[in-house]
Amino acid sequence: MSDSTTDPDGPAALWGGRFEGGMAPEMVPLNLSLGIDQRLWREDLTGSAAWARALGKAAVLTEDEVGSIIDGLAAVGVRIEAEGFDGAAEEDIHSVVERMLGEAAGEVAGKLHTGRSRNDQSATGVRLYGMAACDRIEAHLIAVCRALQDLAARGIDVVMPGYTHMQQAQPIRAAHWALSHLFAFLRDVDRIQAARRSASVMTLGSGAIAGCPFPIDREGLRTELGFDRVSENSVDAVADRDWVCDLTYAGAMIGVHLSRLSEDLVLFSSTEFGFVRLSDGYSTGSSLMPQKRNPDVAELARGKSGRLVGNLSTMLTLLKGLPTGYNRDLQEDKEALFDTVDTLDLTLPAVAGALETAAFVPQRMRTAMDAQLLATDLADYLVRKGVPFRTTHEVVGHLVRKAETTGVSLSELPIESLQAEPESFEADVSEVFDWVRSADSRDSDGGTSLRAVREQLDEVAARIAGLT
Repeated sequence: MSDSTTDPDGPAALWGGRFEGGMAPEMVPLNLSLGIDQRLWREDLTGSAAWARALGKAAVLTEDEVGSIIDGLAAVGVRIEAEGFDGAAEEDIHSVVERMLGEAAGEVAGKLHTGRSRNDQSATGVRLYGMAACDRIEAHLIAVCRALQDLAARGIDVVMPGYTHMQQAQPIRAAHWALSHLFAFLRDVDRIQAARRSASVMTLGSGAIAGCPFPIDREGLRTELGFDRVSENSVDAVADRDWVCDLTYAGAMIGVHLSRLSEDLVLFSSTEFGFVRLSDGYSTGSSLMPQKRNPDVAELARGKSGRLVGNLSTMLTLLKGLPTGYNRDLQEDKEALFDTVDTLDLTLPAVAGALETAAFVPQRMRTAMDAQLLATDLADYLVRKGVPFRTTHEVVGHLVRKAETTGVSLSELPIESLQAEPESFEADVSEVFDWVRSADSRDSDGGTSLRAVREQLDEVAARIAGLT
């Protein structure tokens, strides 16, 4: 190594005789990506084998040469499985595979790169990774949906306070609460499926920017590699990373929904609420306070959501100022992508397990409900007697204030207090103060009545069944 450059036989050898010396020592660590992209070795081998066969079909390689390369790639896979990447000095996974292939297959290995650039090679490998990741994330999401489906079924006869602004609003079924989260995760399934479709574009054969000069059957490559379609434009193909944005956006929305569910679980499992009990397997204690039962699974999932949102921001910022064509900035796409996938692989199964083993505490829900939850029902009572809602709203507001002033619940106000209002209440007003009756009166499609909730359960059961 000279005083200002690395060994000319090192990384600079990839681009041959254009440069007199090697890379500056300060540049070497900046240039390296092997520590990040090494996980793409299987995808690189898959894409390389497909490319070798395509070169054979195009009569660029002989049958024997194709066979030697395919056998060599198989040997590389066995070697990596056994040895990993200890001692590898190359800048990226493609260079490692290329070196190992040369050691396994000899001089013929140098022919594999014919007509292929790092640009379309890398784009192909990471898309293969993304497609498999989307399939795996979808399976995780389905598990969460199933767990919420089961939890909802267990809460169909349980009535709880519903909240807006974290203030008690109206009675709802516990099943209705669980289903509100389930439908959000079903939309996440739609988003991850869309992200997979976005990733499923075959870019191999695009070259560095202008396409391939050899008669490569790109449609045949598409079929072999399992892509949905072939890229339409070679410039766009090597520079496109919007599919990574699609995946990280789907991941960010999953994170937002995980965070919202987790926030509910943290609150509802607290001493003050006690609506939900998380199993021991998904809770922790305190090193000091023996009584503690901490909802760590929910807190950790809530915390992980920040990474998912951040990865989307990283990708959008990375892409926003790039000129047309491939730019080395795109090397940074993998950390955001991999972290999103890793975070979801880690978090979703734990949340699914926590939901599967969680239990509602109906008595705590009943105890928590204040009669003011039925204020709207009281207003609706007068509406059914022909009083305009705006009038009934003001009347019931007066009654709520009167109850607060006298220190009683709304249901405990004597009939005389109710009848003192301009609008007359009759003896049957007592029927209003019934939690189940209130819930079942909300019988519109999507509402919290027993009929409507059963209908929602049937709908989600059909949708989940259609996903498996």
